[in-house]
Amino acid sequence: MSVIYLLISISIVVAVGFFFAFIKAVKTGQYDDDYTPSVRMLFDDELKKNQNKENSNNN
Repeated sequence: MSVIYLLISISIVVAVGFFFAFIKAVKTGQYDDDYTPSVRMLFDDELKKNQNKENSNNN
């Protein structure tokens, strides 16, 4: 029975450690999206063309 208490306490410590690592990664910008803005500028012309077509079709 004491082994179960030991395993539960170790698992809680590991879970808290992963939680703090996750919080640190979020605060330091690990999950910021750096790729999408660089690709978005390549497709800006296509988006503007599609919007102009839609506007001309509505009029």
